[in-house]
Amino acid sequence: MRIAFILDQFPSLSETFILGQITGLIDRGHEVNIYCDRPGNISQIHAEIEEYKLLERTYQTTIPINLFVRLFKAILLFCLNFFKAPRILLRAINFIKYNRSDYGDPAGFLKPFYLALPWLNKSPYDVILCHYGRNGLKACLFKDLGITQAKIVVAFHGFDISCYLNLHGKDIYQRLFEQVDLLQPISQHWQKKLIDLGCNPAKVKIHHMGVDCHKFQYIENQNDSAICLVSIARLVEKKGLQYSIQAVAQLIPRYPNLQYKIVGDGVLKAELQHLIESLQVADNIKLLGWKKQQEVAAIINHANLVLAPSVTSRDGDCEGIPVSLMESMAKGLPAISTYHSGIPELVEDSVSGYLLPERDINLLASKIEHLITNPTLRVNMGQKGRQKVLQDYNIDLLNDRLIEILQQLISAKTELWLGLSSA
Repeated sequence: MRIAFILDQFPSLSETFILGQITGLIDRGHEVNIYCDRPGNISQIHAEIEEYKLLERTYQTTIPINLFVRLFKAILLFCLNFFKAPRILLRAINFIKYNRSDYGDPAGFLKPFYLALPWLNKSPYDVILCHYGRNGLKACLFKDLGITQAKIVVAFHGFDISCYLNLHGKDIYQRLFEQVDLLQPISQHWQKKLIDLGCNPAKVKIHHMGVDCHKFQYIENQNDSAICLVSIARLVEKKGLQYSIQAVAQLIPRYPNLQYKIVGDGVLKAELQHLIESLQVADNIKLLGWKKQQEVAAIINHANLVLAPSVTSRDGDCEGIPVSLMESMAKGLPAISTYHSGIPELVEDSVSGYLLPERDINLLASKIEHLITNPTLRVNMGQKGRQKVLQDYNIDLLNDRLIEILQQLISAKTELWLGLSSA
């Protein structure tokens, strides 16, 4: 198959779940190209980016600085396709109406059209695989403009089915629901939300994100001398890290050797660092910044449990199912997280870890302490978590299933075409 990925940014250190899909499809003999709005930080990338030469497969939006040139090229693209069906112009304008505020500069709404330009020199794709609903809207626009006839598959994660609706209204995806071939929410939680928004249930099929269980192999860790906690997350409000920092700070006077390592970066870095210093726990709680996958695996190797205190942010932003939880659980760490979004589909309370109400600092501290003082319980929970990841969040199994799904979509299209031809 020829498959095009439409993403927000590539490469991205935090989106290992997308990288695992891309490399998995390539390993299985399929041709993959990547289209994105903006480049990622190529000074720090996962090894697979170079191993698979993925930057050579990546096409980014490049908009001329001169506004006149931007508008002229966009109008030219419209004119070249307008004769095919005038309605496409109205649909394109509607797309601009809802997406003009997604980008930082005044003419940023033109990005989808410039992203489409490289397609004109490519052989037709069989499937467009979009991560996040906004990118699914772009794929629908490309189809309306006559740029592609590929099957459209859209993975929904979190922001795109929570905060994004608050920004643009609950009808933003109606065109996508009509035109898309398959929606792949990453959890039952988001599957229900898509159906409630009016999508045909037959088009909505859960497909989990996953982790490479060979890279995150089980390690039994009962070290009691220096308990280490870990969180791997973007430093944004919905990750709830301010609450885990306060909970751990409560425990440090009783457990002076306790260490809490937070891997990640983001807009709240300065605020969280200030909180750590104000609580006088900078010797025990560290913000480590982003790390490559091998480095993350090494940090988890020396940890005893993983914290993911996710919350619904003030603007309504929600999680999907954090892949960092899957990675840590694959290595045998018990998880302490919250009853938030799809997390209860991964973490079973009192089996593979603990689930708590959002923002409950005292209960979070209590559950951490309970696991600190019960190493056998940590091991038992860690083993159960590993089994869950192997069964439902193993990227190898998920990629095999994804290929079957995509081939079925293409076969259905071919059978329909043959039926119409014979008729």
